[in-house]
Amino acid sequence: MRSYTVGDIPPDYFFTDTVYLDGEFVLAAPEMPFTAGLIQSLSDWDFREVLSDGGPEASYTDKAGTAGEPAPAVDLASAPADAEKLQWAEDFCQELKAYVNEIFSVIFMREQIDFNGVAERIRNSLDRIREDQRYLLRVLKKTENIKEDYLVAHTVKSTIIAIIIGFYLKLPSHRLIELGAAALFHETGMILLPVKVYMNPRTLSPAEQSMIFNHPVLGYNTLRRYGFPLAVSVVALEHHERENGSGYPRHLTSSKLSLYSKIISVVCSYVAISSYRPHWEARDEHTAMLEMLKNRGKQYDDAVIHALVYSLSIYPIGIYVLLSSGKKGQVVDANFENPRFPVVQIFGEQNPDGKNKTQKTSPEGLRIVRPLTREETGG
Repeated sequence: MRSYTVGDIPPDYFFTDTVYLDGEFVLAAPEMPFTAGLIQSLSDWDFREVLSDGGPEASYTDKAGTAGEPAPAVDLASAPADAEKLQWAEDFCQELKAYVNEIFSVIFMREQIDFNGVAERIRNSLDRIREDQRYLLRVLKKTENIKEDYLVAHTVKSTIIAIIIGFYLKLPSHRLIELGAAALFHETGMILLPVKVYMNPRTLSPAEQSMIFNHPVLGYNTLRRYGFPLAVSVVALEHHERENGSGYPRHLTSSKLSLYSKIISVVCSYVAISSYRPHWEARDEHTAMLEMLKNRGKQYDDAVIHALVYSLSIYPIGIYVLLSSGKKGQVVDANFENPRFPVVQIFGEQNPDGKNKTQKTSPEGLRIVRPLTREETGG
């Protein structure tokens, strides 16, 4: 393969063959423009060269030598799926949203919460989350509604992913229950603030910024008044702290943070990057994962980042992708041997027995080229 200096590649040109970062990691397929954004990202990551057997051209030409057109948007509703499992996962997420809404109303009204009841609900959910986590991860984005309260969707997503990370870290059941409760209540302080403070697209006033900065303290004090265990309450106080001391409100460093706080810190940030808010255009989960990896060893605990990546994959479960075959698909399971090459379901293909065709991606075979855009998925 030939080497190309990133800074010399004209923006929005098309390579005549696949472009690789290191001989294995696919950056762009022939039908994918080498955008200015990609060039900037490579520069930010200090990658100076890329590899390809082809060369850059001003317009896309397919391998037959004719001008190519981008593939049409895929109709996700018609994509084959394990309908029963996916329906259960959707129902589970909707029920959890209703429960979180109920909890938030109780907190907002300053009424008492029965922690034992919360713990029992989480306990009863652990086996199903463990068994069907890949289906839950596939539907989380689908059940997200931009018109609903951001904190509800954020909490549901954070709780499920936190428990999945807990499974990967082999936490015993009683600790998984505490972790799940910590995730459910980590934004207690934010719930008590006016909605306009955290949902308004305008620049916050100094007083509003102070509210945001102090919401972890408010949340911690509230949970302690409820009589919640210290291990759960402290996460509300510490979930915006960072390993290097750059977080808030107390600028604590790694050795002073609890494991639950480290997990929720990672999950909370990952979910925030990939979720819609009035002042934030959500990035896809693959981009969110790269953002988390970029901060590895600086803001977040390495072991927790490792657990996130291996549980969800570099191309996280649920994301829709363009494949090196030119077909489209969805990531449906993780590859615990190599998170860069997850299992994908290929749209429009079935096995001889009629079941949906899934295939593990690999460096030598089928590869993921890039995530699909919202326009390509009809989202």
